Amino acid sequence: MDALILSRIQFGANISFHILFPTVTIALGWLLLFFKLRYNRTGDMKWMEAYRFWVKVFALSFALGVVSGITMSFQFGTNWPGFMERVGNIAGPLLAYEVLTAFFLEAVFIGIMLFGFRRVSNRVHTLATFLVAFGTTVSAFWIIALNSWMHTPAGFELRDGVAHATDWWAVVFNPSMPYRLTHMLLASGLTVAFLVAGISAYRWLRDDRTPAVMAALRSGVTLGAVLIPVQIFVGDLHGLNTLEHQPQKIAAMEGNWETRGEVPLLLFALPDEETRSNRFELGIPKGASLILKHDPAGVVPGLNDFEGLHPPVAPVFFGFRIMVGIGLLMLAASWLGVWQFWRRGDLSPWLARGLFAMTFSGWVATLAGWYVTEIGRQPWLVSGVLKTAEAVAAVPAGSVATTLVMYLSLYALLLSAYIGVIFYIARKGKPAASRPKAPGGGGAIPVPAAPMKAS
Repeated sequence: MDALILSRIQFGANISFHILFPTVTIALGWLLLFFKLRYNRTGDMKWMEAYRFWVKVFALSFALGVVSGITMSFQFGTNWPGFMERVGNIAGPLLAYEVLTAFFLEAVFIGIMLFGFRRVSNRVHTLATFLVAFGTTVSAFWIIALNSWMHTPAGFELRDGVAHATDWWAVVFNPSMPYRLTHMLLASGLTVAFLVAGISAYRWLRDDRTPAVMAALRSGVTLGAVLIPVQIFVGDLHGLNTLEHQPQKIAAMEGNWETRGEVPLLLFALPDEETRSNRFELGIPKGASLILKHDPAGVVPGLNDFEGLHPPVAPVFFGFRIMVGIGLLMLAASWLGVWQFWRRGDLSPWLARGLFAMTFSGWVATLAGWYVTEIGRQPWLVSGVLKTAEAVAAVPAGSVATTLVMYLSLYALLLSAYIGVIFYIARKGKPAASRPKAPGGGGAIPVPAAPMKAS
């Protein structure tokens, strides 16, 4: 493989590892705020126990997200200098806004959130939790604004091949940004819903059925049941937006080679780019036309119209089906969980095992969706403006391969450690009543002897 392919794989590996942790922290911050507000309102210690447990997962995720994000940003210089040379006038300010408005906010208040429970008033601690959660969402806003602009660039002009902003409002709120941001925030919510439900189900299966575990389990299942229908609706809107602005991506997602009407919704196929056809097709007649055009006879664009300016078909085709398939599993599991809680007040063992198996299903769906989005943009780095091959650094392929192996080895180690630590915390978790009380002022977020009233 040449340096271009290796550099793409290396950046893909970096962003795949990095996105796992913001996907957790964005929504988990808001869930922690929910736990804290429930405790403030009711004085019920189960909500504080849930907060204590999940704030540890938040801190671990936040730390790995920061470290991997720094590594990823270095690659703009080491692997993709042409990107900043050509569109740095737009990418640079958006990345700077993310640091100035979001990262500093998170960095300042996360210390109070983690260690300030008895050092500040309850109201200040709750405010710190809110500001950290708000900061993670603002961070996502700026990153998605840049990523969306790369897909649907607007509000700029080219001067000697270099992009210059002419309308920052149009740059930030480019045509795909609202759909992509909403889709990503909902993906984060679903990732956290099934992470919380899965880890809580793991504790439930180990006979830890304390009120805190049950509260977290019910919260995760309910959150998933509420968000997944919304995500399906938003995903449909996002698909229609993509059809308008990136029809070649939709053609790859559907495995459709010829522009035509009455296009089937393929459940399975093996796309073959050499023969420009699919093998072993299994589909629903007219389904793709109905979904994309709201008309069974609607005309859907084909890959043959783009004369090589379309993405690799197989990864986009299968990535989309993995994402949708996991979404349907989430719908079934969460709605069944809500029904069981409503009917019997608890889960059946087989559903608890199913939720445990789906602990990291949100990660898989998110990565599949990101691969559809990013591979689906190829061969462009910035659609219609800058091709990927024009931005890669003139670095020997051997050097890129060596660092790629190092990155993959390190990331495999860190990810294994991350998952291991979460399950270690889950196994060692005990309700506050079974632990000796900490001395006043000691420890990170100690549970008070009695419910604290808002100061």
